[in-house]
Amino acid sequence: MKAQFKAATGQDPPAAGTTAKVPKKTAAEKTSSQKFELKTPKGMRDYGPAEMAVRQKVFSTIVGVFKRHGAVTLETPVMELKATLTGKYGEDSKLIYDVMDQGGEMLALRYDLTVPFARYVAQNKIKRIKRYHIARVYRRDNPAMSRGRYREFYQCDIDFAGTYAPLVPDSECVAIVHTILTQLEMGPFVIKVNHRKVLDGMFAVAGVPAAQFRTISSSVDKLDKEPWENVRAEMVGEKGLSGEVADRIGKYVQLSGGLDLITTLRGDAALYGNASAKEGIDDMEILLKYCDILGVLGNVRFDCSLARGLDYYTGVIYEAVLTGAEAGSVAGGGRYDNLVGMFDSSGQQVPCVGVSIGIERLFAILQKRVEESNIAVRESETDVMVMSGEKGMLDERLRLCAELWKAGIRAEGYFNKANDNLLSQFQACEKALVPLAVIIGGDELKNNVVTVRKMGTREDFKVPRGELADKIKALLA
Repeated sequence: MKAQFKAATGQDPPAAGTTAKVPKKTAAEKTSSQKFELKTPKGMRDYGPAEMAVRQKVFSTIVGVFKRHGAVTLETPVMELKATLTGKYGEDSKLIYDVMDQGGEMLALRYDLTVPFARYVAQNKIKRIKRYHIARVYRRDNPAMSRGRYREFYQCDIDFAGTYAPLVPDSECVAIVHTILTQLEMGPFVIKVNHRKVLDGMFAVAGVPAAQFRTISSSVDKLDKEPWENVRAEMVGEKGLSGEVADRIGKYVQLSGGLDLITTLRGDAALYGNASAKEGIDDMEILLKYCDILGVLGNVRFDCSLARGLDYYTGVIYEAVLTGAEAGSVAGGGRYDNLVGMFDSSGQQVPCVGVSIGIERLFAILQKRVEESNIAVRESETDVMVMSGEKGMLDERLRLCAELWKAGIRAEGYFNKANDNLLSQFQACEKALVPLAVIIGGDELKNNVVTVRKMGTREDFKVPRGELADKIKALLA
């Protein structure tokens, strides 16, 4: 019996009068014993060909704008050392995804693209670069997938690192957001702008202790989602401000406008007498002037409630918000002059400013529009479908495809069945929204021609084989 017990359990049997301990199951054993459900992880999703067609179009538009402004691209790892990310995101640090210890390194999935960029600049001793980066980031948040909020999602960032004329790259970031939202036809929008030094000056004048500036800033940052009464209650009840101090903050953060607000703030002797606030207000005047020169001031609003909760911002901050039926924040960013220095052993600073496009929110809106319009989405970029209604033409269809591919033409052959009738092939071509069909048969072979059909008009052309590529390019032009 003892031998049988040990063979079954790998352990010696318990002594007489004692009970054998049942070993705890490992996490892997528990998982393997659960009923397997085939699904994506919470807050993450797949995208089919039709959805990817919409996404690729949006990516292409955004990259085109970034390149128009002279940006280059780079890539950083999806994981960073945990220490790289720690202490950069304020109260949002709890949303960082930790990764189990890997060979002695404590790692985490990147939370955004800004901190990895600052690490890259410091590590490579870069003094000046204008870069864009489009990649996935990860946040351990409560997802709201119908509103485009996920745990795994893309960010599209452009950042200026280095010394430039004051406020020029800041205003250029605003112009970039304006161009992208306009080209994507996102409807009415406003780009809110503010300045961290204006906020800090307001807090100081209101009586907030300097040590609480960032945590109170995080509370103010909630004003786009919650009423002032709730934010005030958090400041007083959770963060220990007096009601009088909170009310003085409330007087300031409810102010918004354009160049007129500059005049109003300068008229507040206590506020404009604060060195931090004065510097921020003067910067905002320059920023608004440059936005006017760039032709985007009509969509810009100086909003004193804009706070941006991340700790690393030091100057101008901005957030783009759709104001039509599809309301919501779709871009944000700001100046972060001290972040690179956190990674440099000598503390060498490289001033930076950038903006991140809320690409998933834009995808969700545009995808919904496509679905509601019932307009077919062209999933592939195929321009030519090669087909035949006769038997024994498989080799010739392959040969035609090879000729077209060699000429740089996006083509595919209809190879579902060896003997599919021509009508089925035309229907497949129409369903895929392929603009041209090339038909080969016995008569065409004999005369060394092919038939080219424009699917939209059903117009046919007999084209000599040697002129096929040129004819197709002309029809597609």
